[in-house]
Amino acid sequence: MSSPSDPVAAKAATQTSLASYFGAAALVALIALGVTVWQGHDTRQEMDALRQELAKKLSDAEAQARAGKQFAEQLREATREAGAKIAALEAKLAESQSQQIALEALYQELSRNRDEWAYAEIEQTLLVASQQLQLAGNVKAALIALQAADSRLGAMNRPQLVALRKAINQDVTRLKALPFIDSVGISVRLDNIVNAVDKLPLAAEGRSMPEPVAEKARADDDTSAWRRYWVELLNDMRQLVRVQRMDRPDVPLLAPSQAFFLRENLKLRLLSARLALLSRDQTSYKNDLKAARDWLARYFDTRDKTVAAMMATLTSLHGNDISIELPDISATLDALRTSRQVRDRAKP
Repeated sequence: MSSPSDPVAAKAATQTSLASYFGAAALVALIALGVTVWQGHDTRQEMDALRQELAKKLSDAEAQARAGKQFAEQLREATREAGAKIAALEAKLAESQSQQIALEALYQELSRNRDEWAYAEIEQTLLVASQQLQLAGNVKAALIALQAADSRLGAMNRPQLVALRKAINQDVTRLKALPFIDSVGISVRLDNIVNAVDKLPLAAEGRSMPEPVAEKARADDDTSAWRRYWVELLNDMRQLVRVQRMDRPDVPLLAPSQAFFLRENLKLRLLSARLALLSRDQTSYKNDLKAARDWLARYFDTRDKTVAAMMATLTSLHGNDISIELPDISATLDALRTSRQVRDRAKP
């Protein structure tokens, strides 16, 4: 059993323990408060730093946002400009494509027209060659026309024209094998003769008249009256008697009008011979030349050098053989028309 003083001591000890506990608790509280204050201060500083950093980042973000917005605006503007340019380019491209299509169509049309023109030109050339042969008998002109057509076909360089070129070359070979007749030279010589007809002297103009003896007698002043009488009587006798050689034909006397028609008829004969030359009518050609030469010998003065040279020319021309068998080049024309028909059927 305890004493009465124990509760007091226990109470005092309890109070001491409580005081120690409260002191420690207060100390801990103060320490915690200090720590809390220090942490709060430190946290406040960190928060301030964070706020400053956040404000700075926000400012930078706003600047970047403004720059981005400006860049986006520029990008949108560039995009609009690029879209407008692309639209313009697309329009130009479409126009260019349409123009290209039109040009291709035009080129094809021109190509077809060029071929048509070439065929028409070649056909016309061959027709000229045929006309020169059949109507004028001009072998040289026909050769030139055929060679021109062959050169035109060679420039076209088409495999389907080989048969036509072979036909043309065959015609050229046949024409070159023909004997040469200088139709142009003969025509020029006939023209020269025609132009000289008006200046040719007639045979009647060249006949010499006997000189009266009285003219010689008058030159002598000392002739007697009797001598003059006998001279006049002799002249009268000469006019009554005419001596002529019967082995030569009489020189025809022509009136001025007859002489004019003689010259014109001679010209017509020569021109008729020229036409017969162009038409290859050898019979008419030789008959006209023979008639012209006979007229020269009968009605014109053969002692004149011009008349003699003209007769020699007519004799030389009369000996020319103008009758040759000319080839027919209608087969070449048929080959050309066949080639055109094949080309027309091959068109789309």
